Amino acid sequence: MPVLDTVSSQAEDPKCPRNRGFLETSRTVRFLILLLFGTLLFLLLHFREVKVEILEIGSIAPEFLVSQVDFDFLDDEATVIVRQDAIRDVGKIYQISGKEVRQKRVEFENFLLYNQAWHEAAEGGVFEELYLGVDTLEKALLQLRLTDPQTIEKMKEAGFTFEGYQMHQTDVFNPKAVFSEDWWREQVNTRLASPFFTPLTKSLLLEFFQTGQWTLEEDIPAQRALRKKIQAKVPEKISRVSAGSRIVNRGERVTARHVAMLQGMKNAIANQRRLFHASTLFGSFLMTLLFGGIFIAYLRLNQGYVLSSNRKLLLLLMILGLVTGISKSTELFLLHSSNNLIETVRYPIFVPIAAILIGTLIHPFVATFSSGFLTILFSIALAFHWEGMLIFNLVAAIAAILQAGIFKQRKEIFVVCAKAFLCTWMAVLSLHLYNNSFWDVTFLTDSVGVGLFLFLTGVMVIGLLPLLESVFHVTTDATFMEYLDPNQELLRRLSMEAPGTYQHSVVVGNLAEAAALSIGANGLFCRVAALYHDVGKMATAQYFIENQMGVVNVHQLLTPQESAEVIISHVKDGVSLARAAHVPEPLVDIIQEHHGTTMVYYFYRKQLDRVGGDASLVDQKDFRYSGPKPRTKESGILMIADCFEAASRALDQPNETELVELIERLTREKIQDGQLEDCQLTFRELACIKKTIVKTLLAAGHSRIKYPAYEIPSSTAIRV
Repeated sequence: MPVLDTVSSQAEDPKCPRNRGFLETSRTVRFLILLLFGTLLFLLLHFREVKVEILEIGSIAPEFLVSQVDFDFLDDEATVIVRQDAIRDVGKIYQISGKEVRQKRVEFENFLLYNQAWHEAAEGGVFEELYLGVDTLEKALLQLRLTDPQTIEKMKEAGFTFEGYQMHQTDVFNPKAVFSEDWWREQVNTRLASPFFTPLTKSLLLEFFQTGQWTLEEDIPAQRALRKKIQAKVPEKISRVSAGSRIVNRGERVTARHVAMLQGMKNAIANQRRLFHASTLFGSFLMTLLFGGIFIAYLRLNQGYVLSSNRKLLLLLMILGLVTGISKSTELFLLHSSNNLIETVRYPIFVPIAAILIGTLIHPFVATFSSGFLTILFSIALAFHWEGMLIFNLVAAIAAILQAGIFKQRKEIFVVCAKAFLCTWMAVLSLHLYNNSFWDVTFLTDSVGVGLFLFLTGVMVIGLLPLLESVFHVTTDATFMEYLDPNQELLRRLSMEAPGTYQHSVVVGNLAEAAALSIGANGLFCRVAALYHDVGKMATAQYFIENQMGVVNVHQLLTPQESAEVIISHVKDGVSLARAAHVPEPLVDIIQEHHGTTMVYYFYRKQLDRVGGDASLVDQKDFRYSGPKPRTKESGILMIADCFEAASRALDQPNETELVELIERLTREKIQDGQLEDCQLTFRELACIKKTIVKTLLAAGHSRIKYPAYEIPSSTAIRV
């Protein structure tokens, strides 16, 4: 007896086409898929980011923070002190007053113009030479810088160009300078070198400019440039902090030095992990085996149909990998953001994406386990506050799973996310009350963050769901609702070309839906499949009794074998029409399976009578459908509802007893013929299905009160 008395976890999924080709069942392909999953899991667990609470500068530390390890850090404050010490001995830099230099030049030019004795002694070309010489000397005096010997040494050490600098000890209280005759002679001989200038020109310039005192002025830009270059030569100060040392006290205002210390500790912890050390790699490998083993064991023990189907397995792992990639990218973005966003966005919620997609495309049970698996994995592997990460993701995912099974239109996903937000917000509230942080600003940021992430969940699910449906050939209830529309091309044609078949399909849909819901199967799928299961009859509508409408039965003109061929062909025709109209494959499967390999018994008996009752002269294959047999509970339900509805029409005024006897007989015949051996229906479920179908048909065929004929009173009769 093929029908089981226990519920099997290996039942086929009516949402998915049953392609059992090489790629679907190959163990090599399955091994590669699992290997890819294990690799991604290893990378996530091994390359973990180090989470150290980085406080905001200027904020008040909420608690004591102590160094976990010995570490070095870039001490900016110490660096500033060292650099200030480096320029402490740098003196002032002076320059000769430009006003005085220019005034002295004007006096010299007047001397040349108005001194008559000089005019008489001057020879041709001497004036041009003197004017060129005074230009050169003026430029030299304006470029001259004076400072003390110690500053000159600092300039040499810093590699600062000191061309044009002279050592000169200046009295701070008397900023006047008198240069010696030797100094002036050196300047003139250096700046006014022969043969361009004659000794006469040099002596006149020297005699005129070396007399008197010169006012000195501080060269502030030169001092700043020198100090900046000296400080740049000083290396940054690296300070060391020992493990157990207090970094910041509770209630202390956070400074840049505190932040630098925390960042240094984070880097030290990351370096100590030694990612490519043998022990670290082996530990990550064992952790991967642990998590991967638990995941595969669950599928093997409870959801074996997923593990046995490469397509379903790849779909599941692709969703998990996609959500993991999004979560990891978010972590890296928040961790490395310049404004420390990880302390604001503390609990990214992405697990509901996987929960809704898996629950809709595969099964809610798989979605529930996957949600718990991802939540625990993210709490361990991602650098977020594990407590809130665990609670909020798990609550949001479970709330989404509980609601996702009932949405029939894609826009209802936002309703699902809104309800998940309410549940998650309650979790946020309870956690903050539990931690006595209700009045903290983090309560507001956490609430806003949860709402934002669940809104993004709705957007991403709406975008990903049609794509995954198309790539993996999975049909959701939302898609089934679209094909329930009577304006669909095939349904519109069926109602017009084969109205009797259409009405039959509607009744079968009602019966099948009620029966499916009674045992927890997909009632919506049964209703939609029933509408399409006989679309092949449109090609030869007049050959089916429900469409003949009292006209002569055309089968009287055919042999029993020809009639059986026409009847059987509606399955093949239906498959062709459905695929041409791009009907989802699960509905095409129902068209193929709803008769299984049953026999067109009426015409078989007629053929048997023609040959004198000799069964050896009749080939049963000519009178049997090609199948396959029903392979899902929904397909088995539809087979029973279809044959029961057709057979019940032969009863004149059926009562409950007659209908019960009829469905018992039909079901028994299907079981004996082996038609239900692959659909995983149990005896308990069959009993419930039979009871529900009979009850539904009786309710649909209830009697009504006979009203007397309406007679128009004579007083109101219409006069012609």
